[in-house]
Amino acid sequence: QVQLVESGGGLVQPGGSLRLSCAASGSIFRINAMGWYRQAPGKQRELVASAPSGGTTNYADSVKGRFTISRDNAKNTVYLQMNSLKPEDTAVYYCNADIRRIGSMRSLGYWGQGTQVTVSS
Repeated sequence: QVQLVESGGGLVQPGGSLRLSCAASGSIFRINAMGWYRQAPGKQRELVASAPSGGTTNYADSVKGRFTISRDNAKNTVYLQMNSLKPEDTAVYYCNADIRRIGSMRSLGYWGQGTQVTVSS
């Protein structure tokens, strides 16, 4: 069994900052890419940022220069530092990880439960 548990969402004023965390636990052999997605009401889920296990991070154009994704591989945790938040960043943010479980020969994608981020004055 593998679980992704997110934390750090909340209500923040425009221009403010939040830091999201996502910790993976369970029978993990290896974690490949980790990333953050978001889904606003009435919109499709979209990629916000991704962090391969040993490569270059990627960001949606809408968050470049404001958001930073990072990983602590020793803790199986990915973070999303969000600065200069705008009302249009309001969404449910989901953590995603490509994980190979102990005893398995292939990797599968796992999702967290989501955490609400609301940017409003």
